[in-house]
Amino acid sequence: MTLGTPSTQAYGEPWYWDNRYAHESAPFDWYQKYPALAPLIHLYVPHRHQRVLVVGCGNSVFSEDMVNDGYEDVVNVDISSVVIEAMQTKYSNRQQLKYIKLDVRDMSPFQAGSFDAVIDKGTLDSILCGNNSRQNATQMLQEVWRVLKDKGVYILITYGAPVYRLDLLKESCMWSIKLHVIAKFGSEGSSEQPIRELTNPVRLEESGSSVEDVLGEKPDVHYIYVCTKATNAKE
Repeated sequence: MTLGTPSTQAYGEPWYWDNRYAHESAPFDWYQKYPALAPLIHLYVPHRHQRVLVVGCGNSVFSEDMVNDGYEDVVNVDISSVVIEAMQTKYSNRQQLKYIKLDVRDMSPFQAGSFDAVIDKGTLDSILCGNNSRQNATQMLQEVWRVLKDKGVYILITYGAPVYRLDLLKESCMWSIKLHVIAKFGSEGSSEQPIRELTNPVRLEESGSSVEDVLGEKPDVHYIYVCTKATNAKE
């Protein structure tokens, strides 16, 4: 990091990201890299022709790795015009990758039911660091819900334990939610052995106490919420 440690509140502001990407051009993946998450992506997005939206893409190589793994239509959005312009140039010869400047709270350029899956590595977390965080997060989640097809999945990778995320998810939309966990990156930049098999969901209760029972009181993990849109969902 070359910009020092900002107030976490800045993570919710567009100017912060424009400034950051103007100074830091090297690719950076928040939380987890694609190889570590691939087994879960394969489980919930099994067909390579399915249309995927990656929100808050930044300059991550995650989507490039998805395409290298055979996925044919990966759309990426970010609020920073600086990073979107850079990524459009970088991947101008990869027709499977699209980059669009967009605010996740208003994705009106996309029609309802446009995507089979939405992947979020830290974007909801960033919004929750900003001003009017609850309102903005709810707007984002409702937009994610809108652009998903029936039975589409929102895969949220977050540092937020169930006690901090479940109510927000359930209040925003009527999701069917499964929880997975994965160990955080080790010091060498590759994910450590997961505490349990990544594709094996953690039993999830309203209180979230079952997560602590399984993983310990303060597990050093990222939480992955797989939220499925019901087939009878109303827009």
